Amino acid sequence: MNLLHLPDYPTAFWVTAVFVMILTGLGKSGFGSGIGALATPLLALTIPVADAAALLLPLLIIMDIFTLPHYYRERRFDGYHLRILLLSSIIGIAIGAYFFDTMSHNERVMKMGIGALAVLFVLIQVGRTLILGALSEEKPGPWIGWLMGALGGFTSTVAHAGGPPVTIYLVPQNLPRDRYVGTTVLLFAGVNLIKLIPYYFLGLLRLGNVTTVLLLSPLAFIGVRLGIWLNQRFNNTWFTRLIYTFLFLTGIQLLTGQNLLALLFTAP
Repeated sequence: MNLLHLPDYPTAFWVTAVFVMILTGLGKSGFGSGIGALATPLLALTIPVADAAALLLPLLIIMDIFTLPHYYRERRFDGYHLRILLLSSIIGIAIGAYFFDTMSHNERVMKMGIGALAVLFVLIQVGRTLILGALSEEKPGPWIGWLMGALGGFTSTVAHAGGPPVTIYLVPQNLPRDRYVGTTVLLFAGVNLIKLIPYYFLGLLRLGNVTTVLLLSPLAFIGVRLGIWLNQRFNNTWFTRLIYTFLFLTGIQLLTGQNLLALLFTAP
C-alpha cells in the first residue's frame, strides 16, 4: 500500500478538517469548554462516521503525547478518581465497540447516533450548572464515578466526546484546578490508547490514513498555540456559546439527514 496516497475524500472534508483540527487544538489549550466534541459530528457531515472517528483517534493520541508528561511528572492528578474512571471506561469502550460492530453497515443509523450524542452533549452542558449544583452538597460516590466513567467511555469511543459524563462526577469532588485538569488529561490519554484495541479489530485503523494524519496534525498544534494566545486576551464565554449552538445544529442535521442551510435558503 502506498502510504503517501491521500484518500478520495470530497473537498468539503478537507475544508471541514482544517476547521476541526484548529478547534480541537483550541480545546486542548483550555479555550472554549468542550469544543472538541464538535470534531466527529462535523467530519461526519462529509465522510462516513467510522472514517471520521478512526481518523481523529491517532491525532488525539499525538496531542496526548505532548500534554501528558507535564501532568504525570509533577503528579498533578488524583489517582483514586483516575482509577475509578479509567477502569469503568473500559466497560463503555466495549459497549461502544459493539455499537460500531453492529451498526457500522448502516451509515444512516451511525449518523443519527452521532447526531443524538451531539444534541445530548449540548443539553448536558447547558444543564450542567443545575446538575452540579444539585450534587454540590455531597460529593458523588464511587458508583456515580463508575456510571459516568462507563458512559464517558462509550461516548468517547463513538464520538471522541467523553468529557460531559466525567465532568458530572469529577467537578463536585472540588479538586485543585491543576489536579482536575491533570486527572482528565491522564484519563483520556489512557482511554484513547485503550480505544486502539477495538478500533484495530474492527478494521477502523487504516495505513492509508497515515498521510492524512501527518497533514492535519500541525493544524491541531496551531490551534493549541492560538488557544493559549486567546486565553490571555479574551473571555471565551461567547465563543463557547457559539460553538454549542453550532454543535446543536450539526447534531440536528445529522439526526434529520437534512441540510439545514439548504432548507433555510430554499424558497417554499
